[in-house]
Amino acid sequence: MNERKTICLLTCMLETAHPKRVSIGAAAQCEKYGYDLVVVSSMVAFDFYLKEYLDGENNIYNLPNYSKFDGIIVDVIGMTYNNNTDIINKIYNDLIKKTSVPCISIGKPFKDLIVSENSNDQLMRELCRHAIEVHGCKDICLLTGFKDNYEAEDRLASMLDEIHKHGLEVSEDHIIYGDFWYNSGVQLAQDIVSGKVSKPDALIASSDHMALGFIEEYTHLGGHIPEDMIVLGFEATIDAFLSDITLTSIESNYAKCAADAVDILRRRIEPGAEISPYEVDVASALHTGMSCGCTFDARNTLDAVRTSIYFLMRNYTKNVYEDNIDIGLLMENHIPEQLTASRDPEECIQNIYNSAYIVSPMRNFFLCLRQDWLDDSRDIKEGYPEKMDLVMFRSKDRLDDLQELKKRITFDTSEMLPQQFIKNEPPSIYYFSAVHFANNTLGYGVLQRKLSDAPKYNMVYRNWLRFVNNALEMVRTRNRFLELSINDKMTGLLNRRGMFQKIEKLFKRAKPHDRLFAAVVDMDGLKYINDTFGHSEGDHGIIRVADAVRSIANDGDICCRAGGDEFYILGLREKDKFDNDKYVNDFCDNLSKLTAGDDKPYTVTASIGCALSDEDDTDVEKLLTIADENMYRYKVSRRRHRI
Repeated sequence: MNERKTICLLTCMLETAHPKRVSIGAAAQCEKYGYDLVVVSSMVAFDFYLKEYLDGENNIYNLPNYSKFDGIIVDVIGMTYNNNTDIINKIYNDLIKKTSVPCISIGKPFKDLIVSENSNDQLMRELCRHAIEVHGCKDICLLTGFKDNYEAEDRLASMLDEIHKHGLEVSEDHIIYGDFWYNSGVQLAQDIVSGKVSKPDALIASSDHMALGFIEEYTHLGGHIPEDMIVLGFEATIDAFLSDITLTSIESNYAKCAADAVDILRRRIEPGAEISPYEVDVASALHTGMSCGCTFDARNTLDAVRTSIYFLMRNYTKNVYEDNIDIGLLMENHIPEQLTASRDPEECIQNIYNSAYIVSPMRNFFLCLRQDWLDDSRDIKEGYPEKMDLVMFRSKDRLDDLQELKKRITFDTSEMLPQQFIKNEPPSIYYFSAVHFANNTLGYGVLQRKLSDAPKYNMVYRNWLRFVNNALEMVRTRNRFLELSINDKMTGLLNRRGMFQKIEKLFKRAKPHDRLFAAVVDMDGLKYINDTFGHSEGDHGIIRVADAVRSIANDGDICCRAGGDEFYILGLREKDKFDNDKYVNDFCDNLSKLTAGDDKPYTVTASIGCALSDEDDTDVEKLLTIADENMYRYKVSRRRHRI
């Protein structure tokens, strides 16, 4: 990536609470040390129900060239959500295991990776202290995640120990294993209301979502929170602050866990370098809400509302763009309609460039696509090709930007980004995201921001990139229909419609000394071959003549199948340098060579006639008529010669 030290962070669903805190902690330390941070992340959960879309997202993990990094951090907690280890095992076996770069697992052990231990112990204890010391609770129910899950058991152990230190016990029926999600909170609420589980003074859940699921179901069934019991959650998610009954919750300490991982790497890649530890204030991490009866944290609730709200008529000042763009601007500016209305690939790239302001704040945005992304016969389901094209680059200052498809820059995929665009950049965070439609990989996008902007990553970028994906697929579809309408399916040459669409570009390339050139080729004896040997053999002959037409054409020439057995070549030639006889002989020789090994009971031959226009004469039909007459004379002369 760059000559300075670069750390790679692997995570998923970056806009959600846990991975966002992880990226914030890693970015904070990288900023202190002057490192670049590359974040590689799927934008959906690993159990996302649309399998093909999920596969398209997860292909981004096949992109990194791990040898380019000085260290790797794996968010094992985030990437083993719901106990799903398939993706992280594949990444480890296929990629990480093969590199000598130091690799850190954050939160819990994984394989033989170095571990940056989680430090949520004091935070879980603080929840218990709040229930016991502030609210006087004695009978406490603990709801944690999957049984035998590292994180679920770790959080449970911290809470049990803290409760025991206060001289209290937790009954067996109040130690509940769940799934970290709403479902287990809903089930516990039903069990308490039905009497299957006795009602406690307090419920402490190891995730906000379990706590929120409990509150919603319990109140739906007629219960009252906090009058009947208090409820506390863990992770301080946006959902906690936006609930009808705002949830008292505490932030996880994974920001520090990730920051500690950067410190571990620094000790290895720069031995003796100064370490500046990441500081955390446990007391300020607790955010009170209505669920325990405390005065709710209005500031965090307001921030959560502002982050999630759909503004219709906001005053979008420069400060708003620098702070964060909201989803309302993305939708109300009709960006999806602008993108999907693109008529051709050039216009599509231009429209993507024009709409990229929406991912502010940014330093740069890069769109990298497969060289053959328009060819639907070459879809890629896994991995990336050896070469990629940078087709669009937008900078904050919009200087030296790239926004024309014809000016695309080809680079080695192993470099991940063309070096000339990043070698002089200040330390930054680079978000690498899949660009795909369903499970077909088109390329990837890279959002570059200041390291201090890590907390500002939100749903706007994910949704804008979805619109980009759809626009690219839409223009691929349109291009496919256009190709079908202007190309001859059998030979791959243009048809007459396609020929006339390309002529204007041919004229624009003409130099003062150029003349318009036309050749008309007619296959000999097609009817005889069809009638005697069958139409499949006639098709074979047509394809061979088309191959000969291609072989004799110059770069930039227009090759066309004009009818059943007739072909055109249009191009530009210098009058004094064009040798008609040599061109005719070369065509016949090439056709003979192409058919030499066919072992057919017939010989494929064709007649050709050429013509050059007069100066400044651009009448294509007139020139084709002259070439056709010359072809007919050539055909007649060959027949006489054979007689």
